[in-house]
Formats: sequence, C-alpha cells, structure tokens
Amino acid sequence: MNGSIDWCCLPRFDSPSIFAAILDKEKGGYYRLAPEGECTVKQMYLPDTNILVTRFHGDDGMGEVIDFMPVGRESGGQTEQSVRQIIRIAKAVHGNIRYRMECRPAFDYARQPHTVELHSRNRDVIFRTPKQQFAVKSTHPMRLDGSGVTSVFTLAAGEEAVFALRHREGKVDDAFPSEPLNGQQLLNETARYWRQWVSRNRYQGRWREIVTRSALVLKLMTYQPTGAIVAAPTTSLPEAIGGVRNWDYRYTWVRDAAFTVYSLIRLGYTEEAGAFARFMQDRTKQETPCEGPLQVMYTIDGSCEIPEITLDHLEGYRGSRPVRVGNAAAGHLQLDIYGELMDALYLYNKYGQPLSYDMWSAVETLMNWVVKNWEQPDRSIWEVRGPARNFTYSKMQCWVALDRGLRLAEKRSFPADHQTWLKERDRIYRTIMSCSWREGESAFTQAFDSDALDSSVLLMPLMLFVSPVDPRIVSTIDRVRQKLASDALVLRYDTGERQADDGLPGREGYFSVCSFWLVEAMARAGQLEEAQLLFEKLLSYANHLGLYSEEISSRGELLGNYPQALTHLGLISAAYNLDHLLGKRSRA
Repeated sequence: MNGSIDWCCLPRFDSPSIFAAILDKEKGGYYRLAPEGECTVKQMYLPDTNILVTRFHGDDGMGEVIDFMPVGRESGGQTEQSVRQIIRIAKAVHGNIRYRMECRPAFDYARQPHTVELHSRNRDVIFRTPKQQFAVKSTHPMRLDGSGVTSVFTLAAGEEAVFALRHREGKVDDAFPSEPLNGQQLLNETARYWRQWVSRNRYQGRWREIVTRSALVLKLMTYQPTGAIVAAPTTSLPEAIGGVRNWDYRYTWVRDAAFTVYSLIRLGYTEEAGAFARFMQDRTKQETPCEGPLQVMYTIDGSCEIPEITLDHLEGYRGSRPVRVGNAAAGHLQLDIYGELMDALYLYNKYGQPLSYDMWSAVETLMNWVVKNWEQPDRSIWEVRGPARNFTYSKMQCWVALDRGLRLAEKRSFPADHQTWLKERDRIYRTIMSCSWREGESAFTQAFDSDALDSSVLLMPLMLFVSPVDPRIVSTIDRVRQKLASDALVLRYDTGERQADDGLPGREGYFSVCSFWLVEAMARAGQLEEAQLLFEKLLSYANHLGLYSEEISSRGELLGNYPQALTHLGLISAAYNLDHLLGKRSRA
C-alpha cells in the first residue's frame, strides 16, 4: 500500500530474494516508488488483468503508480532467456506530485554484498553480485545512495515517469536495449494479453469477478518453461504471529498443482493443465530419494533436492522466527498425492486432450505401486511433523487413484490389471468405512486410531467417494460445523485435548480452503441457502484486492503464505458448484 515491493526473487520463484523487507524491514531490501508526504491510498487491479494500480490522494493532488510484469509480443516473448521485467509507471493525475524512488536490494536473502554502477547519464543502474544481478532503467536521473539508488522528481498533471527493473540470464548489460523506454506500449500489450486470456473463461456465474481474480492469481503462479505450478510465491509468512509454523511454499506440490489443474479445467484453461501433465510425466521417469515413484514436491524445474535451512539473521515477519528456505516435507510419504494427481489427469483426458500411451504407461506404474503400498502409514495432506499414521484422507485418495485409473482404462481401452485394481479399490473402501467411521462421534475421523475430527474428510463427497446426501457424510458435516467451525471459518483439525500430534508447538489460524470445502459439501448435500450465506461471508475475508492467504486469524487477519493457490482453487470449485446447484434449483 505504500508503493514498496517488499518481496521479489530473481530469476525464478524459488531463487534467492533481492527484496525481502517483508521478512526483515531493516535488512531485507525493498524497491519503493511513491509520492512524498501524507497520502490516502487506494489500490485495485485493472479489470481482467494482473496490472496493479495504486492511487495516492494528497492535499496537492493525486498521483498514481502502475505496476506490472510485461507479457506478450512487446516483452520479448515467454522463453527462459527472455528479459524478465517489473515495470513501474508513476503519474500525476492532477496537481503537481513530488515522487521519491528508492531501490535498495539485499541479495541472497540479505546475505551477499553487491556493487552499484550508474550508466547512461544516471538513467541506468546495474546491481551485481557474483551469482545474481539485475538492472533498473529509468526515464529520470538516479543518484547513488549508499548501496542503493534514489530519484526525486516532480511531475505536473498528465506527466509520467517510467522505471523498468530488468533481469536476463548471462550478461546483465544486455538488459539495456538502445530503444527508449516505452512504458505505455508495454502496458497496452500486457493488458491485451490478460484480457484475451480471461476471455477464455467459461464461468459466467454469480461470482464471476472473484472467480476471475482467483484464476488470474493461479495463472501467475505457473512457471511457463516447465508447466510447474507453485503453492505460493512466498516463504515463512507465519501461520500464527510470533510462532514457528513458517514454511517455504515456492515449490510444486503434486497435490496443490493437481487441484489447481482441476480448477483451471473447470474454467476452460486446458493449456495450463496439459503443461502440468507433461511436467508430471517427466517426473515419473526420474528416480526420487523418497519412498514411492513420486515425491511430494519438486522445484519448478523438476529437481528433487529441496533441503530446508533456517536464515537466523532475519527477524521474520513481525518477529516470527525461524525464516525457512527449502522444505523438509519433500522427504515425507504422503499417499494422497496419487489420488489428487489421477483425478486431475482423468479430467484432463475428459476435457482437455486424450492421454498418450506414454502417459498411460506412467499412470499404470503409479497404480501398481498404490495397490502394494496404500496400507502404509503416512503424513497426509497436512504434512504433520509428528509420527506417521493411517490418515483417513490418504486412504480415501488412494481409493480415488485406483477408481480414476479404472475409469480411464475402461474409457480408453488401455491395458491394465483391472481385477487387481478393482479388488484393492473395494478393499480400501470397506477399510475406511469400518476404521474411520465413529458411531460415538457420528463422523468420519482424522485417522484409523483417532477420534479427532479433520476437515479434509469434507472432500469425500467432492471426490465422489460417498454420495453427498449419505447420512454418514451429512452427519460428519454437522460435526465439523459444531467442533471445528466458527461461523464461516473452519480449522483443519481438532485443537483441543484430542488433537492429533502434528509435531509442532503452538496453534494456528482458521484454514481458508477448509471453509470453501465446507461450503461445497453443504451445497452438494442440499443445504443451499446456508452454503450460499457462508460463501458470501467468506468473500469478505479477502483483502482489498480479492486475494487470500493460507489462513485467517480470529481477528480476520490474513496469515500464512500469500497468495495461496490452494485457497483460490477452493474458492473457484465452491463458486462453480454452488452456482450450478442454485441454477439447477431455480430451473426446477
């Protein structure tokens, strides 16, 4: 809101940061462009784009800063070697506006010193370290200011200044083409790209604006060179202020990415789904250091190595330590990923492109592994750092994996061990019904050896494991609302005396995607009026730009990494199905 970019990693989502003031305001580094003096600030995205507009209302007039990352023809294409840019356009809408630009990077999570070089009559600057470098090109002169640069200038009504932060692999000097900096041309081309992309959205329902915003966020979290999709673009934003539940989400979780593909397919974006399917096909061909043919998560170029370290020199977001880079959960066994991936591939085959034989061969390998290993205890969707257990959600997703594999084999006449898959699928079903259902609780519980409730079981009807009006799931929905929910907000699992040991101290906020799962489960169970009311209440918890983080505190504050793909895809799925059911009822 103050015109400062407080988090940025180059050249990739998971590269070391160049700005990290969000994790340490003194050491982290930032890039600020805003009017001097007191202002009232308002912020919005240009409709149907990822172009951010920040307006500063002061006593002497109104200034405007437009931020965007160029895409499309004028940006030089979408290849690994293309110039990556952040364009910042400062304008004086009316009155004379005095602006101040400050660029103070802190490379490698504020661990590496850098040099600063001014060029081209002080309108170009290069920041260098041995391993990282970037350039800033400006229409206005800059001056050295310690290890950063500043520029102070006054714009009359109608005037603008343009700043381009540029990065290119190899020689950084190549980031300075000879042609003048044309911010308006890049802005127009980028707006055209996003509006053409949004025009492919098939959703025309009641909540089109927020669904479109969620789709635009998910698109921003895709990595074009490989088709990978990150869970969030940030690290170590805490699940409780001052707590230790601070994780790095800048990687591709098979689970989150598969759910993202599901949501994008629903909206008609099959190209992104196909790119991710190819990414996963490549992953099935490589060896992993973990149990199983797939790892829980990968780097965005497909690497399995994601060691977790702490950055003890950073104070953390509002004092929340430790700051972590990497994620030790990469070494977990989480059986649920096979069901989520198979569901996404099944839908891609149905609504996108038919799976190739090579892809089916990879699927067959996965299914045969699930048949032999579904009974293992694991750490499941919440990646507990306590002991492995027989989690209901993981067993249910193993059922989904085999069920979708059987459907695909039958639909496409693929070769498969039908009898073995069918036998194990049915055995999983009966095991869940006998071991996860608790008559005393009138609910499906978190694990075979637990009476604790867990919101992940709300996905049972969504994944077609049970009928949405089956008395067992209807009763489970009621118990989740009684024990885990506070109005529209829902916890992941019991936090009382019977809480499952997740291996970590402290508590956390309400888990945003669980709230959307509750809405969708209620809607499918026929509780449409209540589901719609809860859904529209949840929309009020987004920030002013329509974005969600991972969790929400009891005070309504966003917690955890931000923006989070899992939350936005949950919103899309709930909106899509709730709108469909409301329309079906009105036509009846």
